[in-house]
Amino acid sequence: MAIQTRTLGRTGADVTILGYGAMELRGHPRGPEIGDEDAGRLLNAVLDGGINLIDTSPDYGRSEELIGASIGHRRDEYFLASKCGCLLEVPADVPPPYPHDYSPANVRADVEQSLRRLRTDRLDLVQVHLSPSVATLRDNHTVETLRELRDEGKIRFIGMSGILPHLPEQIALDVFDVFQIPYSAVQREHEDLITAAAGTGAGTLIRGGAARGAPAEDKNWTTGPIGLAADEGQRRWQAAGVDDLLARAGMSRMEFVLRFTLSHPGLSSTIVGTANPRHLDANIAVAEKGPLPDDLYEEARQRLRPADA
Repeated sequence: MAIQTRTLGRTGADVTILGYGAMELRGHPRGPEIGDEDAGRLLNAVLDGGINLIDTSPDYGRSEELIGASIGHRRDEYFLASKCGCLLEVPADVPPPYPHDYSPANVRADVEQSLRRLRTDRLDLVQVHLSPSVATLRDNHTVETLRELRDEGKIRFIGMSGILPHLPEQIALDVFDVFQIPYSAVQREHEDLITAAAGTGAGTLIRGGAARGAPAEDKNWTTGPIGLAADEGQRRWQAAGVDDLLARAGMSRMEFVLRFTLSHPGLSSTIVGTANPRHLDANIAVAEKGPLPDDLYEEARQRLRPADA
């Protein structure tokens, strides 16, 4: 069985509905310690498992260097996405989110550094990181700089890693080929905006759709990418009675959460990161099953409907 592919909006690229997020390769102290050989085995397993989209960032520590060293020779096998606006060196004494600089000089320096680290002559997608306002983009001529880099052949498509409150105006700007948006079963605040982005012809990459979406069987809830408190996620899950629904369906929480995300009709791909080979294998096995059955998805959507919907 293979992972389903979908077209990434107007880019025309066919990407697997499960992508790999390389943040977990950033290394100590922000992430798990991982050796070069282990990272290499994991990244090759990503490609061998059928995933053809990899998302990284200059903010993600050593991830770009590990990708370049481990699978740079397999570059034609995957759609490669990185980001811009990040500082060239991550501050050692500052916790994320880090300060960002969307000026032409820094955006260009980000892209040039990523090309070197990733050992490639082009980035398929460069996403503006951390969702700046449209006013900030205009003041810094960020989009114009990205278009220049595109015209030079260094990047192929321009994207935005967007969240509320600025995501609606970013979509309305109608300049981005792809949006990366947080979303999960219990974090549905951006659900309609995913639909809106897809409606403009843009591709959609969903983050937070698995690891931060629901309580895993062996760990507590984690804080979501849009600032959802851990106890709020637990409250939403329990109030919806999802465990009872899953007991009837014979499905684990992990499978349900990932497949719920995959069921959004506006989704192109969801990005899931891990440094654990067993978790990677499990994610691939679930993604191969694809979206939830229609009846289960609709009942889950009703149960998990936000209180203000």
